[in-house]
Amino acid sequence: MRRRGFRSPSWTASLTWKSAVFLTVMCCTLAALLGFLVHTAVTRQTVEQAREKTLSRLEVVTDAYEAGEPLPPGSGIDPPGLPASLRALAADGERGTVVADGPHRPGDPDGRSGPAMWAAGPADGRALATWTDYSHSARTIGGLDRAILGSSLLAIAATLLVGLFAVGRVTRRLHQSARVARRISAGDLDARVHDPRTARPVRAQDEVAIVAGALDTMASTLQRKLQTEQRFTADVAHELRTPLTGLSAAAELLPPGRPAELVRDRVRAMRALTEDLLEISRLDARTEEVDLAVHELAPLAERVVRASGTDTEVRVTGAARVETDRRRLERVIGNLVANAHRHGRPPVVLSVDGAVVSVRDHGPGFPAYLLDGGPQRFRTDGAGKGHGLGLTIALGQAQVIGARLDFGNPPDGGALVRMTLPEYVRLDDGGSDGNPGGDGDRGTTDDPDGSTRGHPHAT
Repeated sequence: MRRRGFRSPSWTASLTWKSAVFLTVMCCTLAALLGFLVHTAVTRQTVEQAREKTLSRLEVVTDAYEAGEPLPPGSGIDPPGLPASLRALAADGERGTVVADGPHRPGDPDGRSGPAMWAAGPADGRALATWTDYSHSARTIGGLDRAILGSSLLAIAATLLVGLFAVGRVTRRLHQSARVARRISAGDLDARVHDPRTARPVRAQDEVAIVAGALDTMASTLQRKLQTEQRFTADVAHELRTPLTGLSAAAELLPPGRPAELVRDRVRAMRALTEDLLEISRLDARTEEVDLAVHELAPLAERVVRASGTDTEVRVTGAARVETDRRRLERVIGNLVANAHRHGRPPVVLSVDGAVVSVRDHGPGFPAYLLDGGPQRFRTDGAGKGHGLGLTIALGQAQVIGARLDFGNPPDGGALVRMTLPEYVRLDDGGSDGNPGGDGDRGTTDDPDGSTRGHPHAT
């Protein structure tokens, strides 16, 4: 059994979080280093001053001992509380100092006074010692340590806040560039970052401004190229309509025979291709207007299949009314059925389940590029059959009417296209229109094709 590794939360991957951790670690490291250096220097200086003072006092005590005079207060021969290490050093005939607890003083609850600086030297095989109060120096060092810790924490907090503010400005600009890039990928070629630093050439540009400027330049170049291609496609299609009309009329005048049939067939193919190109040009221009109405989906799909003249099985498992443009919906369904028969194999099944229309064939399935990036015009793996325009038009018209197309290959083979339409939901007025038990919407009329015009609501 494989052990699942620890997976860190997604927010830890953000640049802001990484910058905060980096700034905190660096500030803590720098504060610790500076605090250690200051503590070491001050402690060494304080200890040296206390040591010199105590050794000078030891000289005075030694002179008094050698002269047989009474020893001054704070000194003595083998006094109680003398550190063992200093006692051993004096027994070896050497002098030394050490910071330790002070001697016992009557009245001390713990039997010891505060810290003291001891100094001892040899005296007739014994230890002549003296001590000075070190508590003030210890308090000074402790206060210094607390000041270093407090100032370090304050400096870390201030540096972290300033750093996060600066990093936050950079990340906000990066997020803005990312949002614009996603809008461009979704088809909004007018989207631009418009970073303030790129608007002023005299102002120095940082790396984020350079990326934003490059993204805006790329979007502008891409938009010009796509608009040029769209205009070229539209112009070519428009220019072809006139000669094709004349060619079609001339083909009808040819004498009956096989050559005339071939000419007429090719003319029809060219006219269909030209109409498809014009339709794609209109979709690319995003100037299409929809004529919304409410329709029964199942009868509409059945009419499209009958009009196609193909051997397509229709299965209805759930009825629904949809708010859509009938002409465009018929175009989408017709193209899906025609594509299934052209590139797939029978049986071809059209299923209606509520507001979902599915077209399924049992051919080789959709190619990988289509499943990854959607239909592409003038690209098809159908052994040279078709131009890749049918599914491109179906996808474009579906987007116009607010439907979603999903392409997939079922596990048992074939290709499957699922179209999800906005389902119509009638809001019951509760008889406010004078028809308490009415089942229709106020102000609507029924068309002969079964559609309902008026004020529909879609979900």
